Amino acid sequence: MKTVTIQNIRIGAETPLAFLAGPCVIESREHVLRMAEEIKNLSEDTNAPIVFKTSYDKANRSSIDSYRGPGIEEGARILEEVKIQFGLPLLTDVHELWHVEILRDFVDVMQIPAFLCRQTDLVVAIAESGCVVNVKKGQFLAPWDIEQVIGKITSTGNDQILLTERGVSFGYNNLVSDMRAIPIMKQFGYPVVFDATHSAQLPGGLGDATGGMREFITPVTRAAIAAGANAVFLEIHDDVENALSDSTTQWPLEKARELIQQLQEVYEVTRNMEDL
Repeated sequence: MKTVTIQNIRIGAETPLAFLAGPCVIESREHVLRMAEEIKNLSEDTNAPIVFKTSYDKANRSSIDSYRGPGIEEGARILEEVKIQFGLPLLTDVHELWHVEILRDFVDVMQIPAFLCRQTDLVVAIAESGCVVNVKKGQFLAPWDIEQVIGKITSTGNDQILLTERGVSFGYNNLVSDMRAIPIMKQFGYPVVFDATHSAQLPGGLGDATGGMREFITPVTRAAIAAGANAVFLEIHDDVENALSDSTTQWPLEKARELIQQLQEVYEVTRNMEDL
């Protein structure tokens, strides 16, 4: 398996369990800086490799009235400030081709949103940035379909790729995580990330917003790690009930240490088990 390097963090077959963690979206400069400091402290306290993630724009909200974020200009300034002040590796999702040039000099991982994973021009532009590429497998794709997305990325010469499983559409307003997807995608030779929080969503489940079932994050993520996931994508917020997006599935900051430590234990027990 290819080992992907993000600053001083390595993600692969023989590396510690890594996390891509942070708030869903930039709610304010003050909030994201506070969360970055908390995430850095969390990484040091648990000895967990953590890439800080947040979004400057959530372009796929359920309603026209849903909060999207500060946008690319202000969002990029805030993200760069996080990088300078805390030195954390940064991940953000990218929705537009022209955003790539703005972000490429200080963002470490550019994420291709699930709904856009087959948009060839966007996939290629992000790959050409030279950043690590995290592809979220669309809810409409079978796990073996991700091979074609990998081909688009590697056509640029970029082989620093993470593949993220975030559930598959199962009837109306429902996602189901098929754990077979993790070993299937690993066969393509790149680390697989499990999206703990988005996998618990009920897309459009609240009518004008996405709902979710936070209570299933822990058991499903334990199962994903046992199935072979190399890293966990985990949205964390310090006031989940009042979060401006995905309030039903972001993980409470006060419980983050306990969850990370539990997942590390599962990883250590299962990482060297051979398939029978």
